[in-house]
This record gives sequence, C-alpha cells and structure tokens, in this order.
Amino acid sequence: MRANRLLGSALVEHNLVKFEDLEAANDRVLELAGQGDFRQASVLGILALEKKVLREEDVLHAVMEEHQLGVVDLHHYDVPEDIRKSLDLGMCWASWTVPYDKEEDFWLVATAYYLSPAVRTAWEKKLGGTIIWHVTTMDVIADFLDRQQAERDEHAKTKPVS
Repeated sequence: MRANRLLGSALVEHNLVKFEDLEAANDRVLELAGQGDFRQASVLGILALEKKVLREEDVLHAVMEEHQLGVVDLHHYDVPEDIRKSLDLGMCWASWTVPYDKEEDFWLVATAYYLSPAVRTAWEKKLGGTIIWHVTTMDVIADFLDRQQAERDEHAKTKPVS
C-alpha cells in the first residue's frame, strides 16, 4: 500500500496525473486490496489501464529522463536459476519489481515502480549491495512473474512426495 501511495504522489508531482484521478485510483486500490486482489491493486495499473488517465510510456520516459535509467525487456533475458528460485514473488508483485541478475555485488533490477521511494528502499534492504535499476512495463513484470509461478507449480507437481 505504501508503494502505491508514494508512487501516486510522485506521479502527481511529475504532473503525470491530476490529484483527483489519483484519489479515485487510491479508492479503487483499497477496494481491490479489500477483496484480496493484490495483483490488480496497483495505482499505476488502475490509472493507466482502467481509468486511462495516464500512459505507462509517459512514466517510463519521465523516469528515463530524470533518473537516466535504461529500459529492460525480460521476455528474452535468461535470468539465472538461483535468482529465479529465490525470488519472493509476493514482494515482486507488491512492488512491481524483479531482480533479474547479479554480477559480484551489483544487482540488476527491473521495476515499473521506480518513482516510489518505498519500493527502492525495500529492495535495497532486501538485496544489499549496489542496485543498477532499470525500468520496464507492468506487462513485462507480470509476464515474468507468471512464468516464474508456472515454473514453480510445474516443479511442485513433478517433485517426488516423501
């Protein structure tokens, strides 16, 4: 919830959405969270996909320009198995963020929620080391996380029962 609130505030500060639209989106986030639909309880998703008052590409461009971040598409990126297996999928969904590689003490992390300081702080604490941030779309994050869940489900089915 904090990640959504802080992202929403940043979107208003960057003049990407109006305060009234953010308030309506926040109400919808609370409604969806109350129903247990945490995947859909995303202020960015609601503003861009449901309310259509924001284009996700405008957010990406703002982050790229202001913070000089690159964009990554995880569809064709081979994420190392040890990273895939250790991912906290709940945290990834809650923050719309995925660590996707590690080189020595440097983590490569893709996020749709870079403008939320709560997201950056949470991942910095969790991962330790230095993070090289990249932005991406919610669709890329969702597709990646869905594939990871499917992989885990398949592994659980084929795992011998002890």
